[in-house]
Amino acid sequence: MTIENREILIGAQAPFILKSQDLEFDSSIDRSKIARSFYDLGKVYYDKAALGKAHMNFEKALGHLEYPRDVFLGLKTYGFLIRIASELLLDEKASEYVSKAESLTESFASVLGSLNAECFYNIGAICNYKGDFASAKKNYLLACKFAKEENEPELLAKCLLSVSRVSLSLNELPDCQEHLTQLGQLLTIIEKDYISGSMNFFLGRLNLTLGKNDLAIKYFDKANDRMRIKKSWNMHGQILLNKGRAYKNLGEFSKALMFFELSDSVVDSSEFKRLSAIVRNEIDDVNDSSVDLYLDRINRKIKEKDLGIIDFKHRFVLLEILFLLATNIESCFDKERLAKAIWKDEYNPLIHDKLIYTSISRLRRLIEPKTTKSKRKYIIRGKDGYTFNPHVRIRFHSETSAERDTSIANIDMSSPV
Repeated sequence: MTIENREILIGAQAPFILKSQDLEFDSSIDRSKIARSFYDLGKVYYDKAALGKAHMNFEKALGHLEYPRDVFLGLKTYGFLIRIASELLLDEKASEYVSKAESLTESFASVLGSLNAECFYNIGAICNYKGDFASAKKNYLLACKFAKEENEPELLAKCLLSVSRVSLSLNELPDCQEHLTQLGQLLTIIEKDYISGSMNFFLGRLNLTLGKNDLAIKYFDKANDRMRIKKSWNMHGQILLNKGRAYKNLGEFSKALMFFELSDSVVDSSEFKRLSAIVRNEIDDVNDSSVDLYLDRINRKIKEKDLGIIDFKHRFVLLEILFLLATNIESCFDKERLAKAIWKDEYNPLIHDKLIYTSISRLRRLIEPKTTKSKRKYIIRGKDGYTFNPHVRIRFHSETSAERDTSIANIDMSSPV
């Protein structure tokens, strides 16, 4: 036994005996207790965002498990290992852990056949790892039912949170809201800081999806408060990232950049590789001072270098014209093309001449900086129609952030195993 292992066991208060100058396990020691000691220590490191040390201890836990009695502990250990591999962008390793977790349930089907809440919860987790969200939700709901019958409030809390998370993945937002509400009621009875923090984090995520950004910020602050009480730092960078996104959606790009940079500063990029990549992408997205026009179609906001934020929420036609020209810089749009592209209609001079002229004039008044003498910095009139100035620098808000956030094995680091 190595000195490193000896220190781990002493810290976990596991029994040991001294032989010569080294330590070895007494054959009478229950291997399951040793596995549990390594598992518990792995959880401590995981909460403290020390993923490398957490990984080491979870692997050691696997080496001391006694099957079939430790099957549930094995599944939870694999759950943490899958999360860590996902965050480290180790695709093959994460897939390997998913396969082993699935094999574990198949190998000990008779043990799992008791059909209790923990059984359905773990099966739901494996379905989630595989991307089968519908089956995951079905099993999580069964886990909720059995957890109520078995009077397991802590497990019920995790089940409700998991149903909420997978409902968000399925874009079933009312279900997500309903189960988070149930979870909130349960947490008034039991004290679980980590689950409370995760619940508030998902409420923030839900409200981001619903476009309620001010409310999302409040929930992210609550999540941060709970995690501070728990002394859990593995979610801190994610909370800052999502708070930055809320401010970005509100068009407050300076605040958004501040939170993105805070997230980047607190995240260990050598361990949280996936999160670091997402944060840096967000920083790049809003932090280029040379950009003249920043176009955010999702939130219907424009940031002009001199004018600041311009809201297009009630200017749908003008926004469509702007994006049509900005995304086709090499093209010139005459009245016929504009009528078809914007109004989905055949050009009629009696209808469209004044409509096009008025719309272009309104758009120019909104986005053209007043210091430009020609008042034609962005939209230029040529003999063949209107075109976008190819010499200005524009940037489009990325519309694929959800895809970039998709982790290996569909893991969300904020939810409990």
